[in-house]
Amino acid sequence: MAAVRWMAALGRHGTTVLFGSIFLGLLLPSAASFLRPTLPAFVFLLLFISLLRVDWSALGQVLRRPFLISGLVVGLMIAAPVLTWVLLLPLPIPEGLRTGIVLMAAGPPILGATAIAFLLRLDGAVTLVVCLCCTLLTPITVPPVALILLGLDLDISLLSFMGRLGILVGVSLLLAVAVRRKVGSVVLAQNHELLDGLVVLCMVGFAVAIMEGVTDTAMVDPQRVALWTLAGLAANPLLQVLGYAGTRFLGRNRGLTVGLMMGNRNMGLLLAALPAGADPGVALFFAVAQIPMYTLPALQKRLYQRIART
Repeated sequence: MAAVRWMAALGRHGTTVLFGSIFLGLLLPSAASFLRPTLPAFVFLLLFISLLRVDWSALGQVLRRPFLISGLVVGLMIAAPVLTWVLLLPLPIPEGLRTGIVLMAAGPPILGATAIAFLLRLDGAVTLVVCLCCTLLTPITVPPVALILLGLDLDISLLSFMGRLGILVGVSLLLAVAVRRKVGSVVLAQNHELLDGLVVLCMVGFAVAIMEGVTDTAMVDPQRVALWTLAGLAANPLLQVLGYAGTRFLGRNRGLTVGLMMGNRNMGLLLAALPAGADPGVALFFAVAQIPMYTLPALQKRLYQRIART
């Protein structure tokens, strides 16, 4: 029971814990190297717990609105990178950084966005459906966007990618259905803080693992790492503001939900597809851009609570 209470407490203070967890990977590079091979497991667990946590009746309502989902997917996967590319055109920034930011805007939202949406009391059902749709479309939309806007030839095998993703989503869904039938939706709803705690624990492990190699780079070239980090800290909230502004007409909560997905993108999928001759600055940006994903929710939770009271 003590472990359950501890996990529930972790869920109640999830955003604060996430704020500090990203720095563990920087302070403990050996732990980052040790956990790096476990990244796929953390992604699986986050998706599985999100499927347990989501209200399936709300999920059904979202699935009955295909035009809403299609519009959000097009906005996130096509309009966002084009707009980002246009906004960056007049800025005198290094090419590797420019490429990294545009690719970030082109990538799908992180699957963990659903978990963050629950922590921030946003629309988890919309987040889950849109994130899965965007992720499935990644090998179709991202390569042409990267080639047209950046002249970058990404190597994303459609069949291989779809196969791996199909296994991930299929197993997560089947396991979630089995657990929901065994435990019941009422019990799961009553233990939402416990599930949030499990999400936080998985995200802490993911945060530590994803920072592998960043500490070594910072020791060699601290000025570059600082610039790339500042760019990531700026790009994430700016994309969130653009996403919110473009969908505010859907309602405040749903607009904030779209903003969350707009700023928090899955760069890990794109990292594996970068060509051999890609600027190393792109991979560096992908790593340090994780920092705002973990630090901003703590600030956003307080902000959203104030907004909800107005």
